[in-house]
Amino acid sequence: AAVWQNPYLNVFKHFRVEEWRRSAKEGDVTTFMDKTLKGTVYRIRGSIPASNYIQLPKSSTQSLGLVGRYLYLLFRPMPNKYFVVHLDVTTEDNQVVRISFSNLFKEFKSTATWLQFPFICGASKGSVYESTAKTSKQDLVGAAPANVRWTCLMLDLQYILSMYLNRRYSHLKSVKLCSNLLVKNLCTSDLLFDPGVTFSEARQSNLACHGMSPMPREMAFPVPKGEKWHDRYDYIRFPSDGSKLPYDSIQKSCSNPAAGGHVLEDAFHELPQLVTLTKAVRDRLSLVQQITSPKAVSMPWRESA
Repeated sequence: AAVWQNPYLNVFKHFRVEEWRRSAKEGDVTTFMDKTLKGTVYRIRGSIPASNYIQLPKSSTQSLGLVGRYLYLLFRPMPNKYFVVHLDVTTEDNQVVRISFSNLFKEFKSTATWLQFPFICGASKGSVYESTAKTSKQDLVGAAPANVRWTCLMLDLQYILSMYLNRRYSHLKSVKLCSNLLVKNLCTSDLLFDPGVTFSEARQSNLACHGMSPMPREMAFPVPKGEKWHDRYDYIRFPSDGSKLPYDSIQKSCSNPAAGGHVLEDAFHELPQLVTLTKAVRDRLSLVQQITSPKAVSMPWRESA
């Protein structure tokens, strides 16, 4: 029924966001040429997130009707600022659930119709923020660091609803991107994309056998010749593969065990493209695990294979 959305849907392009006929903007929303991405991006800024945003679709009575299991958001939090993102999803029994994430949130909260996840911003490789040891939760959550990077965030909407609320995912109803953010695009798909792998590398390693694909070219971040994607950008999958344990914050969390890296117990499973992190970053991720690991909960129903 949704063949037109396969293999993926470029949401901004399909809904022609720049025309503002099928989408809405409020407050300080502008476009500019980003030097890192070498292209036009949307800048949403303002002290009150609820008053400065991009919303799709234009009216709350409408629905995007996007059925892709995975949502990919290409964005960059603005340095030293706070941002909020709201996703309204519809379950198979027509219940609308809001999934929100923000670096304003200090802890995970949930109700029958609202999930709120803290977002922990990463920093550029080699920056002071990256190399400084953090000693408290207050140091980790909060405003984005000065050298925060462009990020590809993948959310498994189907799994989030199943794990946290014991509900079955139907479709994405609406998206609201609130200040303070730079946004390149977003897309939905039933495919797992690895933005750090090129098409030629995917063919050589037969990535499809692992259930993954390279990021579509129109959604990809540029990588200068001789450089690696993961040295310039962040890729965050939430929840990650592995044991699929509930987790109460969204953050970058991958390293190379073979190189002595620290994996956040079994809640995170490595991608085919492994990333080696510095000891400082591994120590920081270890601390994140200690202070944000979920409290003892009874495991909710899981859909049988």
